[in-house]
Amino acid sequence: MSKETILLLINPFANKKKVKKIVGQIKIVLTGNKLAFVTFTKAWPVEINDYKEVWIIGGDGTLNYFLNFYKHVEIPIVIFKGGTGNDFAGKLYGDMNVGEQIKTVLAAEPARVDAAICNGMKFINAVGIGFDGEVLKSMNAIRLLGGHLGYLWIVFKKIFFFKEGYFNICYDDKNLSEKFLLVMITNSTTTGGGFKVSPEARVDDGKLNMVLCKPLPVIKRLKSLPLIEKGKHLQKDFILHKEVSNVKIVCEKNMPAQIDGELIFAKIFDIKMLLGKYLFKY
Repeated sequence: MSKETILLLINPFANKKKVKKIVGQIKIVLTGNKLAFVTFTKAWPVEINDYKEVWIIGGDGTLNYFLNFYKHVEIPIVIFKGGTGNDFAGKLYGDMNVGEQIKTVLAAEPARVDAAICNGMKFINAVGIGFDGEVLKSMNAIRLLGGHLGYLWIVFKKIFFFKEGYFNICYDDKNLSEKFLLVMITNSTTTGGGFKVSPEARVDDGKLNMVLCKPLPVIKRLKSLPLIEKGKHLQKDFILHKEVSNVKIVCEKNMPAQIDGELIFAKIFDIKMLLGKYLFKY
């Protein structure tokens, strides 16, 4: 271990073939550039801040696990698209292939990125309450079909039967009490493997984006799905979009929710901004 060693952390439950290919490319480049590195898969190290930087190979769930496993992360972070959902990596690196991303990362200076905390759990991409949580309950089907396609198929099925919940939402000294189909608090642009739910979100602007969808009949839900997928929905009359810092959401009953692709259940969701919490290279 040294300040010049790059730490590679791998999700042991991710797509093994995909991850093996990514790790192989990384090792070739780092070795060719005479850069020291060490790899951990099943058992991650207790302390990471003595390393130069950490490169994570996994999806949004892996990154979320990392941010919550390590209470204090002082070194720069890199995330490679090795999971089912890779929305945050997609935000930072776009459509770069692994080789292009490695080249970009090696030349990049670390930059501050915002995060947030919900009910004591840190997140960096998005929290979706109600409909989004209901979709995530079918995660096995999503994994079987693949990220965006699997998510799209489950969303399509849920559209027909999901009932809007009643929410009391307090944000920055304002209050809303209504039924909503969709309740999303985002730090980044996409969720569900590429749905542009929050197209105006930025990861370094010191704000979270709240996207709320009012109740819609089934036919209108179906017509609106392509708009939400492409990020062309914010100006529609059934959408409320606000920039916020802190949000408290009280549901009429325990609701499923996804936090960076991880499923939780709660009646109250207390969300607070963590300004410039992490250093990322991108």
